[in-house]
Amino acid sequence: MPLALHHIVIDAHDLPSLARFWAEALGWRILSEREREVVIGSAENAPVGICFMPVTDRKVVKNRLHLDLTSAAEDRDAEIERLLALGARRAEVGQSGEESWTVLADPEGNEFCVVRPKKTLIG
Repeated sequence: MPLALHHIVIDAHDLPSLARFWAEALGWRILSEREREVVIGSAENAPVGICFMPVTDRKVVKNRLHLDLTSAAEDRDAEIERLLALGARRAEVGQSGEESWTVLADPEGNEFCVVRPKKTLIG
């Protein structure tokens, strides 16, 4: 069997809090909560989940990997406002202002983007 993506792992200071933010942001749920690991996903048998692991060091530079989120065009602005209300903040990573995406950061400073609606992975 070839390899398959299982979890995206995000280092966190406050695992339960960051897991709740992402679960609410994605409409997922907390599947497992332990002292040193919290897992969220759409369902226990979903193909990919997000796992939050403890870290003590502070984030100091832009992430080398980030998530791109999308929605229907008519929902995009409302979704950005919903994410901000959940605890995200706008992030400046060198945008020109002409981008078709909006850069936000989660409550611990991890950048992610809300991109224009997509129908495929390449379009």
